[in-house]
This record gives sequence, C-alpha cells and structure tokens, in this order.
Amino acid sequence: MSVKVYVGNLNYATTEEALSLLFSQYGEVKSVSVIKDKITQQSKGFGFIEFEEQSQAEKAIAALNGKDFEKRRIRVNFAQEKPPRRT
Repeated sequence: MSVKVYVGNLNYATTEEALSLLFSQYGEVKSVSVIKDKITQQSKGFGFIEFEEQSQAEKAIAALNGKDFEKRRIRVNFAQEKPPRRT
C-alpha cells in the first residue's frame, strides 16, 4: 500500500524532477506531481509525493518539514483525502 505526502509552499519554478530527487533520499518514490493551473499551466505552489511505505514517508516528513528548498520554507505532511464534491 502506498502513502501520499503533501508538500506545500513550493517555489513556482520547482519541477517534479527536483522534488523526486529531494524525496528519494528518504525512500522509494512511486510518483510525484506538482499541481498546476488548468489554463495557464503555472504551478499552484504545492504537490504530492507517493511513497511505497509508511516509514519512508514518516522519515521524509520529519526531515523536510520546515526546511528551505529552492528559496522557500516548505511544509510537508501526510496528504488528507479530499472530500467528495457535492453536485
């Protein structure tokens, strides 16, 4: 079972490759996504990292939360499930 980690306050120029390199120091990264605006394709300043195991995600959170990365102090924690949209 994989574990998703939220990373916020990213520099708008941060790439998925840079995040993958940073987080792979703490375990096997399954996927990385920087969330972008649908129209402009500009980063929204946050993203998600998916780890193979819970312990790897915990190590990354402990090591990186509040640290400076690409001139921004990033926020790292477990991702919360998004509630379903009401129609």
